[in-house]
Amino acid sequence: MFDFIRKHTKWTMALLFLLIVPSFILVGMNSNRSAEKGSVVAKVDGTEITQPEWDREHLKEVERLRVSMPALDAKQLDSPAARYATLERMVRDRVVAVAADKLTLSTSDQHLARELQSSPEIAALRRADGSLDMERYRQLLGTQGMSPEVFEANVRTDLARRQVLAGVSGSGFASSSAADLALNAYFEKREIQLARFNAADYAAKLTPTDADLEQFYKANEKIFQAPEQASIEYVLLDLDTVKKGIAINEADLKTYYEQNAKQLSGAEERRASHILITVPATASAAQREQAKAKAQELLAIVTKSPDSFADVARKNSQDPGSAPNGGDLDFFARGAMVKPFEDAAFSMKKGDISDVVTSDFGYHIIKLTDIKAPKQRSFEEMKPELEDTLKKQQAQKKFSETAEAFSNGVYEQSDSLKPVAERLKLEIKTAGNVSRQPNAGTTGPLANPKFLNALFSPDAIEKKRNTEAVEVGPNQLVSGRLVQYAPAHTQPLAEVKDKVRQRWLVQRGAEEARKDGIAKLAAWKSSPATATLAAPVLVSREQTQQLPAQVVDAALRADTNVLPVFAGVDLGAQGYVIVKVGKVVPRDAPIQAAANQERSQYSQWWTSAETLAYYSGLKERFKAEILVAKPLPSSLSGTAVENFQL
Repeated sequence: MFDFIRKHTKWTMALLFLLIVPSFILVGMNSNRSAEKGSVVAKVDGTEITQPEWDREHLKEVERLRVSMPALDAKQLDSPAARYATLERMVRDRVVAVAADKLTLSTSDQHLARELQSSPEIAALRRADGSLDMERYRQLLGTQGMSPEVFEANVRTDLARRQVLAGVSGSGFASSSAADLALNAYFEKREIQLARFNAADYAAKLTPTDADLEQFYKANEKIFQAPEQASIEYVLLDLDTVKKGIAINEADLKTYYEQNAKQLSGAEERRASHILITVPATASAAQREQAKAKAQELLAIVTKSPDSFADVARKNSQDPGSAPNGGDLDFFARGAMVKPFEDAAFSMKKGDISDVVTSDFGYHIIKLTDIKAPKQRSFEEMKPELEDTLKKQQAQKKFSETAEAFSNGVYEQSDSLKPVAERLKLEIKTAGNVSRQPNAGTTGPLANPKFLNALFSPDAIEKKRNTEAVEVGPNQLVSGRLVQYAPAHTQPLAEVKDKVRQRWLVQRGAEEARKDGIAKLAAWKSSPATATLAAPVLVSREQTQQLPAQVVDAALRADTNVLPVFAGVDLGAQGYVIVKVGKVVPRDAPIQAAANQERSQYSQWWTSAETLAYYSGLKERFKAEILVAKPLPSSLSGTAVENFQL
């Protein structure tokens, strides 16, 4: 057997190649397919939504929001709540799409045409005769990778899907009598009296024993856990670092100066005064002619007597900002004024008075009062500024190349940051007491959730390897590694005894307050006259008297068929409150305008509730389910989450 293999080595290798290589290819293809498919995060009508699909859609949402709201905090865009909102929107879109298909909804050509005509982008492509410039239409869609046929099919599909919920949202209404009944009940007032059982008062009378504290500590060990912490070292690559390694020779600086001297010295500025006769956008041709004639009349006056320009402007100019100053507009550069005004002002000589100039604001008469030419700065004056500018330009170009070397370096020599730091001349920084959550007041890379997650990944913890290069800001990459790691652990009782005592007092104080409050509630219900209560106050949902929301809610929800009525409210760690409702006071009748506005708002609420109920029915009908847990409420603003849900 082995003799045969030795004698026929080439044939044997060829056979093995044919048998083994295809198996590797098939395994690779299967693993790629498996990786691409990813885990299932939601289902609608038997169709799956996978993790990669969710990730891609969220990236699109993030990019859309970054473009529309540049000031929005990037951390909010990538929070668990924002990601979950994207998934909820994806499920909603799938449910609506399935419903449109099952209900065989379609869009007529006339409806499609009306929708396209209402688009400002498409309206701008119309010729003077009203016809659509098809060539420009194709070019516009081509920039988005679509043909007119594909675009119109997408619009048609979108319109069909809108019909799913439009039938409910477009037909919802609430009668005035129903709205008034609900609103009057919602805004009615109630006269209440309170008895407070403050947990702090009861806690002040308690003295825990060591046995009490030890028992509480053992029952609540998780409360007294110290979070995992680490000492780390990390390196940061940014534009400033790249810029430090760039040297600019003086010849390049001089060439750049000579080519850009005028622009670098600043722009010419001009000072002018004007007389403005305004013309509304809705003015008729006759009104425009009348305004222009008035401007021509004033032009004749100031042309004959140039020194009277300021007085004429004060008395006749309809520009409220400049008229009190004799029409003076101070110095301005190109780009600060509307184009017709700018073109006239920058074509005049000092002291000139223009003809009547027409702009969107009306008719101007301009007097050029001064010219401020930019001062030509010498090469020596500008040398530091020029050097910094050129370094920034070259650093921008070089950063991607350096970033690749950085990413490869921290990966290829993953047991140390020293090689990449020496090669790229980076400083190795250190930090202690680093945890998965940024410490209060922390800034820079140590406040970046992605970097912290990478630092506390299993690979980084178990093998002390460098993290991958993590982007923590524009043109900023960081990599770090754990030097020392302390897992989460329960702190010894001796170290946290004061905390244990405080928590025991809070818990037992609340328990005693609740126990006493419940006993008093039962007694006072049986004998209302024995109740010891504070002075009456009037509360409503508009006038809460700064009371806890639970107290106001209990007072307004209490059944008032038989008065007085008592209710108990457990405020948790704050204690217990007994509420006595003694009187129901109808709301003050709103003025007619406010009443109409309230009815309209109520109708919108009612319609929204009906639409939501109908959508919930569709979700149930088409077996829509989200398979990942909804994140707990966080500090993400409601506005940011709503943007992802739009």
